[in-house]
Amino acid sequence: MTSSTAHKLLAALAAAALAVGGLVYADRMPEPAQAGTVPERLHEAHAALDEADGVVRQSAAVTEEQQRAVLSYWTPERMAAARPITELLARTLPDAQGLVPRSGAEHQAAPRDDSTGDRWTAGGRVVRTTGKVFLTMDGRDFTCSASVVGAPNRSTVVTAGHCAKNGTGSWARNWTFVPGFDDGSSPYGRYTARDLLVSPEWSRRADDSYDLAVAVVNADGGRAVQDRVGSQRIAFDTWTDTRVRDGVQVYSFGYPASSPYNGRELHYCSGRTRADTGGTTANGMRCQMTQGSSGGPWLTGFDPETGVGTVSSVVSFKYANDRRTQYGPRFGAEARRLYDHASGL
Repeated sequence: MTSSTAHKLLAALAAAALAVGGLVYADRMPEPAQAGTVPERLHEAHAALDEADGVVRQSAAVTEEQQRAVLSYWTPERMAAARPITELLARTLPDAQGLVPRSGAEHQAAPRDDSTGDRWTAGGRVVRTTGKVFLTMDGRDFTCSASVVGAPNRSTVVTAGHCAKNGTGSWARNWTFVPGFDDGSSPYGRYTARDLLVSPEWSRRADDSYDLAVAVVNADGGRAVQDRVGSQRIAFDTWTDTRVRDGVQVYSFGYPASSPYNGRELHYCSGRTRADTGGTTANGMRCQMTQGSSGGPWLTGFDPETGVGTVSSVVSFKYANDRRTQYGPRFGAEARRLYDHASGL
């Protein structure tokens, strides 16, 4: 089902930074390079290649020349200027100025099972496997979050659908994943997307119940991303009727970039979920992380000491009238089809 867009904000929170001032920010951003970037309709035959099988696929940086062009595009200046992505619809919502939380995010020394957006300082595998995504959508540069999951190709990354394709609109260009991003640094390299995959439900209807994308990324320096940073498990059977009713303990991670956050450090929320009653099959948890955390992993069975868990959803959206609850789609049969298809690429 598609949620009521009159009251919904995608990208974790469509705050005033883009909801009202998006056009201003866009005017301040550098224009996408006219030469050397990935073509707008690269290998367009792939765009709906496998839709009949429940997968919509778009090729990205396939050749070495295209990969170099994308990496060259993301200069430090462009990376710093990229804004957290949000649904374009959000600009039309009234009273958007009131959507940004103004209280500062507390930094805790030890992990909590009820965090609403603290900085993650406990280390572990999650620091390496979670990363920041940089992408260009409709001529503007944006950021999201994503996570490496274990796969036979050792190159599979999961994120939100709107971090790869603007619903029924454009595909992302210049899509690049930076695992372990920390205050502007890329300690484990930068990985350009070779293929981006979303479900037909997202591509045709922008249905928030299916706001999931899988990216297959190129190697960096000859090494696959999973070989360099490790991975998290992924599951497609977490959301049974009983567990949806009773709630599931979840840790979500991402790089929130709208006030009071700055997108430079990894943050997390933790708590039990509840089913959405607004028209989707998504689940919600208490979380004040803002946009920029979109696409970050929801980890179940998470061990704070090792930073290891199971990706069962991703950060997807918030409702305009409830900025304290973050929602994520349930990984099920549709997510499995995307993952299985990507694993074979």
